[in-house]
Amino acid sequence: MPTATWNGHVIASSDDTVVVEGNHYFPADSIDPALIEDSATHTTCPWKGIASYKTLVVDGARNPDAAWFYPDPKPAAKEIAGRYAFWKGVKVA
Repeated sequence: MPTATWNGHVIASSDDTVVVEGNHYFPADSIDPALIEDSATHTTCPWKGIASYKTLVVDGARNPDAAWFYPDPKPAAKEIAGRYAFWKGVKVA
């Protein structure tokens, strides 16, 4: 089962991930909401749409914009709607 960990804590774990461009997109309900905060960061992907970000907060340590998601993905990326992916030192195995 794919599990995302950072700073010694499980951020998300699910056997229902979708892999796009090598990234596991986890269902939103598999993420511990106590470990994420809103971020004002947004980026644009030409085929997925506008991405929003979350900051991880674990034991007082912050990892800004380490999680991203597409609130309203373009039709070509509809399978990642409601899902989160990770980077910036978050290990997925």
